[in-house]
Amino acid sequence: MQPKRHAAILRILEEAGSATIVALAGRLGVSAETVRRDLKALADAGEVSRSHGGASLAAGQGEAPFRRRMRENAEAKQAIARTLAATIRNGDTLMMDTGTTTSFLARALAGHARLTVITNSTDAARILAPGAGNRVLVPGGQFRPDSGAILGEEAVAFVARHSAQVAVISAGAVDGGEVMDFDPAEATFAAAMLARAPRRVLATDAGKFGRRGLVTVCRLRDLTELVTDAAPPAAVARNLRAGGAMLTIAQA
Repeated sequence: MQPKRHAAILRILEEAGSATIVALAGRLGVSAETVRRDLKALADAGEVSRSHGGASLAAGQGEAPFRRRMRENAEAKQAIARTLAATIRNGDTLMMDTGTTTSFLARALAGHARLTVITNSTDAARILAPGAGNRVLVPGGQFRPDSGAILGEEAVAFVARHSAQVAVISAGAVDGGEVMDFDPAEATFAAAMLARAPRRVLATDAGKFGRRGLVTVCRLRDLTELVTDAAPPAAVARNLRAGGAMLTIAQA
């Protein structure tokens, strides 16, 4: 149970920034003394900073750009994650890339069981691995300490050897008929995932619409679904319809 509690504490601190021992004990359903022991272990590992009566993420963890992005449009991303998680069944096999929305999806899937998850996100892997009967597969490759992504040719080759029922990608930008990103390695990994699943989902908040990225991941017509938090621009909707993709608007 201890690794599960540690992961849960880190999730709470990621979302709230800090929390009291009393609040953590209430959320976790354990005693304050148990929380104190957990916080000591996490502090010894350098993951949290303890304060009188509570804790927060360690400075190096909390100030990382990826963690700051987790707070941007967080409610919308959480709604998208909950909506998508509700369509994934216990026992499913899915692929997930690294992104803030897919990190929220991992959190929304924490109650699922017997999932097989293929991901280059060490954040998603950490959250989902303790789940009941879950199996999490991660590739080798270059580790990015900010986002926790594993990228490169070895990671792409790993994905190409596997198949899944559903592949979920995030996006840096969505414009017209294209899903785009700002990092070529991330775009290549996401495109490789889409080639390995019949259900191909883009999970992104509406803030990405109308933006141009550096490199194209795929065309909107290559997707089977878009899950977002607001109606997309006309050009995006038109290209989704052209490919027969389903549009789902998540409600906060």
